[in-house]
Amino acid sequence: MGILQNILAVIVVLGLLITIHEFGHFWVARRCGIRVLRFSVGFGKPLISRVDRHGTEFALAAIPLGGYVRMLDEREGPVAASEQHLAFNRQHVLKRIAVVAAGPLANFILAVAAYWLMFMVGTTAIVPMVGEVSPDSPAARGGLQSGQEIVSIQGRQTPDWSGVNLALVAEIGTSGYLKVSTRDAQGRLEEHQLPVERFMARQDPPEPLGTLGFTPWRPAVAPVIGQVLDDSPAARGGLQSGDRIKAVDGQPVSQWEALVSRVQQSAGTPLEMRIERDGRDMMLTITPETRQQDGVATGFMGAGVGSVSWPSEYQRTLSWGPLGAMGQAFSRTGEMTSLTIGSIGKMITGLISPSNLSGPITIARVAGDSARSGFETFISFLAYLSISLGVLNLLPVPVLDGGHLVYYIIELVRGRPVSDRVQAFGLRIGMALVASLMLMAFYFDIMRL
Repeated sequence: MGILQNILAVIVVLGLLITIHEFGHFWVARRCGIRVLRFSVGFGKPLISRVDRHGTEFALAAIPLGGYVRMLDEREGPVAASEQHLAFNRQHVLKRIAVVAAGPLANFILAVAAYWLMFMVGTTAIVPMVGEVSPDSPAARGGLQSGQEIVSIQGRQTPDWSGVNLALVAEIGTSGYLKVSTRDAQGRLEEHQLPVERFMARQDPPEPLGTLGFTPWRPAVAPVIGQVLDDSPAARGGLQSGDRIKAVDGQPVSQWEALVSRVQQSAGTPLEMRIERDGRDMMLTITPETRQQDGVATGFMGAGVGSVSWPSEYQRTLSWGPLGAMGQAFSRTGEMTSLTIGSIGKMITGLISPSNLSGPITIARVAGDSARSGFETFISFLAYLSISLGVLNLLPVPVLDGGHLVYYIIELVRGRPVSDRVQAFGLRIGMALVASLMLMAFYFDIMRL
């Protein structure tokens, strides 16, 4: 069922993003008086198609990894003299720039609309409260203490943990100090300088909080089983959803973290567990299996914790009216665009590992997970993916929209187009670069599996 949900989620997400992107090209081309021959979502042989009264074929093709808008163009075939004024290549360079830029712009508009809807509906966020602080860590040396609320990082407001992580990811590669503002239980503000050296450089995956040496505050979690994996040590030992673990090998257990720690330290060792089920105590024997985690062999039993209830004082609702939500949507879109561009630059300079590249397999998994996590998570993922698509298409790489824009801007400055020979050479380079990136993304997707 999970695989099917992932497939459906990625079809919805990619289908929407591709359609919106290509519609941007299509809509502006029509307004500029250019004849559009085909609007295709997907590549390859059309599965479904129809032709409108303007002679444009709308098609859904077999390979759902992109799309295109094909316009009348003398470079792609002969054009009747009576229709030459409708050909793309005959248009003023400013019109061609508008048509090419409209696709990425449509993706940014979609992101703004998605964020606007999310902020209008409102989101429930967890207050970013500091939990445990590791001794002699950057957080400890900067004076961060348990129970403090993180208010801002490097001047960027952090109303929730998502804001904290975004602010920290934006500082990958930073050396010197991170300026962190906190608020204590009495409402007093305090400034902290956390020393860092090439912060999170080449981490895969990045671990912002762990690198700084602190954890989020979490409520005490009772050792109550929420779910049990099929054919796992927990299932074979008889554990069921709703069971409360009261003791392990005679030692009382009151928190989930203590149970996890004991299981991780006991790979291959039978554990005698006293549990409470339906008001009765009973004994079970669970033998954790061994798995590799960060290169270290640890034990696991294949059981997850039950639902966690957060105290109301550690939650906040973030919502705005129509105008306020629009301002927040533009602000969030700008932040995520800046983060995406910065991440690409840092990947080129080596601060971010190329293994963080993601392809369709990872997109499918994340799309499915976000769909299962609820409306807010799914909409946020959709908006970020739309921004990423817009930014990537604006990169100055021939074959992408950004590469075409470079040619047209040169033409605008020089007063004459770039030669066909130069464009053909650039096209080959661009196709090689894009193909290489796609292969790398597929490779890292498979490695993550």
